[in-house]
Amino acid sequence: MKRTDVTPEVSLSLFEDAIPLFQVLADVNRQRIIVEIAKHERLNVNQIDEKIELSRPAISHHLKLLRQAGIVSSEKVGTENFYFLTLEDAVGLLKALTRAIEDECIL
Repeated sequence: MKRTDVTPEVSLSLFEDAIPLFQVLADVNRQRIIVEIAKHERLNVNQIDEKIELSRPAISHHLKLLRQAGIVSSEKVGTENFYFLTLEDAVGLLKALTRAIEDECIL
């Protein structure tokens, strides 16, 4: 049964809002970084480098994109930046999109 409060415009807007998130999550190396941080709660670049076979500059680049997408944040401890997941907004957007798809597209 369709809900009346979700319009095609709302669904399209949510899809549009999710594009940057989908683009960031589409990369297998970023997926691996997310999984490693999730397993260990917080990691620095050296620790990620030990777990994933990428160059440090490549890891830093992927972390930058993940930060821009709001998937990770960092905290400076001494001279090291430790990265941790901040998925609340991303998961909220994906849940809203899923609800809109269910409400608008599934009869």
